Amino acid sequence: MAFLVGVFEGDFDAWKEQFLSDPLGRAQVAKGHTLLQGVDNPNLAFVRIEFDSAEDASAFAEKVRGSTVLDNVTVKIPPTVAEMVDQASY
Repeated sequence: MAFLVGVFEGDFDAWKEQFLSDPLGRAQVAKGHTLLQGVDNPNLAFVRIEFDSAEDASAFAEKVRGSTVLDNVTVKIPPTVAEMVDQASY
């Protein structure tokens, strides 16, 4: 299991609307996503998109980087591929 993660700052509602409209076809290749909004700074968007493989996540990251979907936000942490190493519920 691999993820594409990133942190962005800008108009959260406008960014979320664009993200959910799925202009790059994320739903065609990803398994799901998680969106988080900053409490102290509600303009911060934290994104985690799940993929079957690191290769799929990397290919989608390249698609994001080659597009204009991040033009209206400040990229705090660019789209980065990561793999799960531990998860716990309490």
